Amino acid sequence: MDVVPDADVEAVEAVDGVFLTQGAVAEDTSIQRFELEPGATVPEHEHPHEQIGVITAGRLTFVAGGEERVVGPDDTYAIPGGEPHAAENRTDEPVVGFDIFSPPRANPDWQE
Repeated sequence: MDVVPDADVEAVEAVDGVFLTQGAVAEDTSIQRFELEPGATVPEHEHPHEQIGVITAGRLTFVAGGEERVVGPDDTYAIPGGEPHAAENRTDEPVVGFDIFSPPRANPDWQE
């Protein structure tokens, strides 16, 4: 069993106001924590990994497949691998959540 204490991992500001923390990485999945400051945007991107997540605080607007969806506390979501998507915090409160990726994103490009 691997344990990754949150206190042992530094958050990386991947884009302005978007902070990501790499969590545990297993053979088939990985997890990361994210925080978006008010007004922060994750630009449209895509990756081969399936992505499922949960919002633990705040409200996040996803744009995927030409559709906008607002996801709030305790809501979960799934984004198929290869689907272009973006996210925006359009509120004045931080958004916090977790994403799980399969296959795992052991060395995501945002860590560079």
